[in-house]
Amino acid sequence: QSQLVESGGGLVQPGGSLRLSCAASGFTLDYFAIGWFRESPGKEREEVSCISSTDDGTYYADSVKGRFTVSRDNAKNTVYLQMNSLSAEDTAVYYCGIGGYHTCSSFSRWLDYGMSFWGKGTLVTVSS
Repeated sequence: QSQLVESGGGLVQPGGSLRLSCAASGFTLDYFAIGWFRESPGKEREEVSCISSTDDGTYYADSVKGRFTVSRDNAKNTVYLQMNSLSAEDTAVYYCGIGGYHTCSSFSRWLDYGMSFWGKGTLVTVSS
């Protein structure tokens, strides 16, 4: 069965760091650009970051730019999101997803176009 599984979420204090993982099983991620999204209580799901299939293109939302870093290890069939300098505003369920694209050029519109595949999410709580 093909699936994406996020992990690495948890409770962290403001200013702390977490690294999220998005692991694929049943298929290879090599072909796809992978997006990270988040959904906070009372808010719509929003784009966070994206990495292209060839690892030469990335995208970051303004709210995370300079604090988050996306990377991938195709040998491990996994994409990562390193999150530093976390604040309460980063509290959300984080999802990885596939829009069916090779690059992140249209990433800001993936949610509008529709997604091909979602993980079930991992909860990140930033609180003292």
